[in-house]
Amino acid sequence: SFAGHRSQPQFVRGVEIRYGNRTASQDDKRRDTPRVTRTLYGDPKSDQLIARQNASISELQGLVGTFAHPERGGLAFLGGELIEVDHSPGDTAFALTSTALVLMMTIPGLALFYGGMARAPNVLNTVMQSFVITCEVTVLWIAMGYSLAFGKGHNPFIGGSERFWLLGDVNNGGHVMTPNTSSEIVPAISEACFLIYQCTFAIITCALICGSSAERMKFPAVIVFVFFWHLLVYCPIAHWEWHEEGFLHKAGTLDFAGGDVVHISSGVAGLVASIMVGRRKGFLEGELPPHNVLLTFMGASLLWVGWFGFNAGSAVAANGLAAWALLTTHLSASVSGFTWMCLEWYMRKKPSVLGIVSGSVMGLVMITPGAGYVDQTGAFFIGLIGGVLGYFSIQLKHRLGFDDALDAFGVHGIGGIVGGLLTGLFANPDINGAAGAFYGNPMQFPLQIYGIVVVIAWSGVLSAIILKCIDLTIGLRVTEEEEDQGLDFSIHGERIPGVDGGGEVFAYPQAPIKVITVGNAPAANQSYAGFTQVAPSPT
Repeated sequence: SFAGHRSQPQFVRGVEIRYGNRTASQDDKRRDTPRVTRTLYGDPKSDQLIARQNASISELQGLVGTFAHPERGGLAFLGGELIEVDHSPGDTAFALTSTALVLMMTIPGLALFYGGMARAPNVLNTVMQSFVITCEVTVLWIAMGYSLAFGKGHNPFIGGSERFWLLGDVNNGGHVMTPNTSSEIVPAISEACFLIYQCTFAIITCALICGSSAERMKFPAVIVFVFFWHLLVYCPIAHWEWHEEGFLHKAGTLDFAGGDVVHISSGVAGLVASIMVGRRKGFLEGELPPHNVLLTFMGASLLWVGWFGFNAGSAVAANGLAAWALLTTHLSASVSGFTWMCLEWYMRKKPSVLGIVSGSVMGLVMITPGAGYVDQTGAFFIGLIGGVLGYFSIQLKHRLGFDDALDAFGVHGIGGIVGGLLTGLFANPDINGAAGAFYGNPMQFPLQIYGIVVVIAWSGVLSAIILKCIDLTIGLRVTEEEEDQGLDFSIHGERIPGVDGGGEVFAYPQAPIKVITVGNAPAANQSYAGFTQVAPSPT
């Protein structure tokens, strides 16, 4: 079975035969190699069984073209016995490099991207959210999340407990994980390697949500929300899409690297959070511009580079498919950024740095579900549509009145949805076996709609329930005084030099000032309505 973006082992009944990730040639996969169900019985040491095994090997070699090559990892026959071979050094090195790249997308990539777009008194709070989520989700993933997402579970909705804390539940088919334990999903690499790679996806998905509710959500509320959202929303969706037992995987939905699992789920959760937490002060009175576009530029550049680990790494092998996913990712981002810049240049008469980097991120989001399925033409049009769509989608918040502070929904939610739909049109069977509507498979498009609707509904409803429970207990929003003062100082007790009382004079109001009451001289460094008085003054 080569469905989805994770290769699965094939089975001869009685003997499991694993392959390294995507070792069969693309031509073999396009021929729809039949599943072998030959039944083997008898004593494993008997000559009769060995003869049958050898016959099965010959049959499989003819069908697939490769069989358990030691350099690719997996299992092989030696003297009639099934033996384990070493993991692939090349695939392992590639997966570890991709892991580092995807982690870099969150810290410092997303932290800088969001931090630059935040207002000055809230920068530290914004980057702190990305960092604390990295710590929190890592522990959750190892403790329970990995098992819930990629454990067997023997049902189409959620994984099992056999990998809780990596110790293994022997009553449910588990075993203690060691450095030499092979991943059942990608036998060419160790399970530890696959686990930590997937952990970085879980981290950035939760961190993306914070962009919608930035600058006004309580820090403890963020931590509690991520705890429950990761376990109740992200892990089930990952199981649905990326595990062979998942019902969306079985249905045939295409999500190569996380259009549904990462971008739609986080974007919808961000939209719900932005509505339930409420608008920032001053939102309805006009734009609240970013305080440092250079930080956003640096963050976007790191995201672009890290996305190669995100999309190309999802092949989970150092092979041609990984290279192709990197190519389509880079092309889509380039076209989308250039398109956004040209459109903004035409509409507003000036091409902005914030515009071109936002356009490139939109292109990266939209190509994510189809990076390993579309050809260069599909990637070009996905990027072209992304540049135009993104320019207008981030303006929805002003037209509809919800405060998606850093455009998590406008970019990731809408980009993930449209990217998933376009994958159902542009998927080319010559790339990875899956055909879209433009290549003779019109049913792929409604399948994409089905998967997208399921993810939107689950993430939206569960996010609302979690947020409501938090609001009724510890509360969601900071006080008006804390918001006026800035979350950097009011929550974390820190300031950046030169910003909000940390240096000379702070010149960015936290909210529009309508009335200023003149009274006694304030004490040094006391903050009023977002301005800081740095020294006593008669006025």
